[in-house]
Amino acid sequence: MEKHYGQIVEYRVRKNGFCISDLARCTNVNRRSIYNWFNQKKLRSDVILKIGFAIKHDFAQEFPELFESNDFKTIYKLPEPDAQGIAQFDAHEHQNWKNKYLNLLERYNEMLQKETTQV
Repeated sequence: MEKHYGQIVEYRVRKNGFCISDLARCTNVNRRSIYNWFNQKKLRSDVILKIGFAIKHDFAQEFPELFESNDFKTIYKLPEPDAQGIAQFDAHEHQNWKNKYLNLLERYNEMLQKETTQV
């Protein structure tokens, strides 16, 4: 029985609990492209590699004919600290944390406003 690459990749994406919108953003494609990839019986190795990096999964386990484990070794590496000892993250990860912080700050400010109007 021949492997259905798209289904295998989709299973791993969903098993890891990765949001399709986030995956599309990380891979610089739209959501429709992600779903099209999931439907492809043969998926290009560069696409699988890109998804593996995005979800931080080593697809060498599922596709030993395409990859070796060291192809994915950078997903396990922590960012190297700069001269000040601060780890440098990629722009996407930085933006995600920034958005989470801003959302939390907005919720906190809304809560404070409700408190002050009730008193």
